[in-house]
Amino acid sequence: MPSNKVTSAENQQERLKIIGWITGFVDGEGCFSVSIFRNSKSKIKIGWQIFPEFVVSQGEKSKKSLELIRRYFNCGYIIRNKRKDNHHEDMLKYCVRSLTDLREKIIPFFESNKLQTYKYKDFQIFKRIVEIIYKKKHLSEKGLQKIAKLISLMNRKRYPKFLESSETKRQLA
Repeated sequence: MPSNKVTSAENQQERLKIIGWITGFVDGEGCFSVSIFRNSKSKIKIGWQIFPEFVVSQGEKSKKSLELIRRYFNCGYIIRNKRKDNHHEDMLKYCVRSLTDLREKIIPFFESNKLQTYKYKDFQIFKRIVEIIYKKKHLSEKGLQKIAKLISLMNRKRYPKFLESSETKRQLA
């Protein structure tokens, strides 16, 4: 009968393989993004909602890959985006939007398992934004402006002009 040490070592090796696979997969197919939406019904008095999201996308044929990631993190969900273009399969997205899950599961994982592509920079910015939201600094105009500037540095986006419009300035006042 094999000892527990061998089984434990094998489990550790398998876990390390999965961790490396997830990190590489996210480097290729993942995204850390933050959106700002106008929301007059929001509990936030300034009328804007901040929406951080971790996403991994794959064609439907690779659904098992997304399920493995979801099981590993034990959070988030998989949604289907119907395609109406020339692709022969729908796009699936593994999404984590819960601030708690982002702070307690996703961010610590990628702090310990560094991404190797440009996404590492996006992750660092994403992490800062999630912390701003967690500390509720996004509830002020200054905090919202800071987040907008940080978003402009992610995913090769431009600075969002909506925060510079006269209408927005009136709403924020």
